[in-house]
Amino acid sequence: MISMAYDLAKISMTALMEPAFRAAIALTRLDERIARSPVGAGWIERTHFADACASLWIDGELVQLEDVVLHDATKDIRTPTHELTIAHDVLRTRRRITGQSADWALSPDGIRTLRTTAEITAAQTDETPVVGATRRVVATDPIGEGEDVEDIEDLPDIDYAAIDAVLARSKAAIDDAMRPSQAADSRSAERNPLVYDLDWYEDARLEEWRGVLRQAENLPAVLQAIIALDAWNELSVLQHAPWLGRLLAASILRQSGITTGAHLAAVNVGLKTIPVDRRRHRCRETRLLAIARGLTAAAEIGMKEHDRLVLARKMFERKLEGRRTSSRLPELVELVMAKPLVSAGMVAKTLDVTPQAARRIVMELELREMTGRGRFRAWGVV
Repeated sequence: MISMAYDLAKISMTALMEPAFRAAIALTRLDERIARSPVGAGWIERTHFADACASLWIDGELVQLEDVVLHDATKDIRTPTHELTIAHDVLRTRRRITGQSADWALSPDGIRTLRTTAEITAAQTDETPVVGATRRVVATDPIGEGEDVEDIEDLPDIDYAAIDAVLARSKAAIDDAMRPSQAADSRSAERNPLVYDLDWYEDARLEEWRGVLRQAENLPAVLQAIIALDAWNELSVLQHAPWLGRLLAASILRQSGITTGAHLAAVNVGLKTIPVDRRRHRCRETRLLAIARGLTAAAEIGMKEHDRLVLARKMFERKLEGRRTSSRLPELVELVMAKPLVSAGMVAKTLDVTPQAARRIVMELELREMTGRGRFRAWGVV
């Protein structure tokens, strides 16, 4: 096996100190603002969606935020694609990390669990289509998009694709757990050579990456996250889940206390603003500085988004003045603040009203229509 050493001695810490310090200050200020904000929970949920879409963008794929939101709410308007499945897995992984203790993601058990989940997803999306996906009820309009009509959303809310996906993942996880422990090369031999590089040696790469973490454990938290992410990319730890390294880097910030609670830094959102030639530059120092700048950008974007949501909530509260106590508008406000987009079906399900009533309530709140369609529309905060 060829050496995959990532030497920290060759890194100029002097050049990284100031950018890392600025990133730490920006992230800490954002975290303090979110912890005390009335829109903090909604901001965190929106960040999960935005970061999932940005993660796919960084890896060279395009996923619409609207599709991720509708897929998560089991309100798909088309069969989920390969990219959408991965984006939703990033979304679920972010939620899983924030739902555990701060040190769970980087623990041996946490890494093993997250890695296994990523491998099962890769196997589903790369080797076989999601079982039962063709049975998903997909609404179509044979004569084109109609007027403001969405009666089709009254179809039974049964997501057969999601049910079959859970069954497939459970079966794969059980089979993997029952398989006897084997060496890395034997494990690779069981994989489909058309999908996996059998000489990749993921276990060795992962151990090398964890060795880098041990070497950097005495550095400031932001420097640890920067180095961990660059090392993950350079070592190419997992063949089909490069996105997991970015979430683990964010977990380092959470474990150190720079971000707290359910706030997991939106590393992907920040890195999306950095030119690709800097993020993938041959010079290591250039890459590290790019990651540092990406962390600062993530904090700045998060602060602007928070201020936008605070202003929007104040505007909504003015519209609620004088309303009857039985009005459903307060519930709609909470839903709109928690999700980047809402459809008539999502509103109808949450407020327990018909799709027609849902559209009428949305019009009262004067939300912005985000899709530009006549049918299967979605609304969001201006």
